[in-house]
Amino acid sequence: MRGNSLALRLFVWAASGTVVILLVTGMVLSSLYRAAVERSFDGRLGVYLRTLIADVASPEEAGDKFPQSLGEPLFELPLSGWYWQVTRLDTPRPEVRSSRSLWDSTLPSLERLGAAANSVGAREGYVKGPEEQKLRQVERNIDLGEDGRFLVTVAGDAAEIDEDTQNFDRILLATFTALAIVLLLITTFQVRFGLAPLKRISASLAAIRSGTAERLEGDFPVEIAPLARETNALIEANREIVARARTHVGNLAHALKTPLSVMKNEAAAHRDDPFAAKVSEQVEIMRDQVARHLERARLAAGVASVIGTITEVRPVLTALVRTMEKIHHERGLAIDLDVAEDARFRGERQDLEEMIGNLVDNACKWAQSRVVIEVFSQRRQAPDDWPLLRITVDDDGAGLSPSQREQVARRGRRLDETKPGSGLGLSIVMELASLYGGELNLGTAPIGGLRAELVLPGA
Repeated sequence: MRGNSLALRLFVWAASGTVVILLVTGMVLSSLYRAAVERSFDGRLGVYLRTLIADVASPEEAGDKFPQSLGEPLFELPLSGWYWQVTRLDTPRPEVRSSRSLWDSTLPSLERLGAAANSVGAREGYVKGPEEQKLRQVERNIDLGEDGRFLVTVAGDAAEIDEDTQNFDRILLATFTALAIVLLLITTFQVRFGLAPLKRISASLAAIRSGTAERLEGDFPVEIAPLARETNALIEANREIVARARTHVGNLAHALKTPLSVMKNEAAAHRDDPFAAKVSEQVEIMRDQVARHLERARLAAGVASVIGTITEVRPVLTALVRTMEKIHHERGLAIDLDVAEDARFRGERQDLEEMIGNLVDNACKWAQSRVVIEVFSQRRQAPDDWPLLRITVDDDGAGLSPSQREQVARRGRRLDETKPGSGLGLSIVMELASLYGGELNLGTAPIGGLRAELVLPGA
């Protein structure tokens, strides 16, 4: 879509927001789940810790077997990842008793590592155990008075925590991926459904420009209805302005015609008077200027009022060529015509006939034996822009120099008085083309004479 298209931008924003929300939610859920697993694991370690503390506090009951009731075989397996350790702190050299699983190793102290005690005086955290194992450790200091002070420690393999968390993350990722796909599909549907009225308006405007409709029709949502109403109001206002302008043009023509005619007649009655001759000359100039500007206003009003009219170019040129061949039959002119099938003019047929007719008639007057007419559509880079219609009329006559081309473009200027005509043809073509947003360019034809290239809005 163009455009940075509105639909594409809305989809990207919605998709980005969905992904960000899901990522943040996933991270929060993963963190909460890991915290819950750690609390459960710490609760398990806490049970072993309280059992050890009970055995330490009752040495006469434990006897030679210490501890009595942990009931976990992993504490007996060397380097199993499950360890306990009891360190007596009130002796000159700390006395350490530990599980068989520790082998000859010892567990580090969380207190020395800077861990703070919780509300019940226990410290929890991760440490490195034997063989660089990652352990989750719980320890607590106990003071038995005369029986001594001890540091009781229990540690478990943290791989269980990591494995549970990773399994949860994989399930979470699969679930959120499926959820993201569903949400993106829903977002796509919402964007398409929400922008459908705008697409309908765009299609209706294209229909108005192509001449198949005069106003926006149909029911629109509450949010879009004001836009449709204002657009229709603008179209109606434009038509009213054009109508008023054409009325003013007619009124001006009638208002000026009578005074100019009176001045012309009065001057004609005194032909021998130099002053009357000068007045007659200036009246002719005024009448020519008034006619020119009134014609320009009429053309402008006509162009503005026929926006959306489309004219097929091939029938117009075919009929024109047939007419020119009859007119110049005695000279034996060859008129070659090459018109693209998709060539269409966005404007009135009469205006197209007047522009091309002037160019072809001019080429036939000056050609020696051949006139070539080519018409094709040229697409623009922007897909939403109307195409351009290019019409070239070449003749094999004498051609014109750059300075001569400037002269013939002036209204009423003729280089050869022996040729019929008023000298207004090219200037009329230029004015009509400019009113349609086009242009006329003069150059040298490949077959030797003058090339007239007319660029107009296509369809």
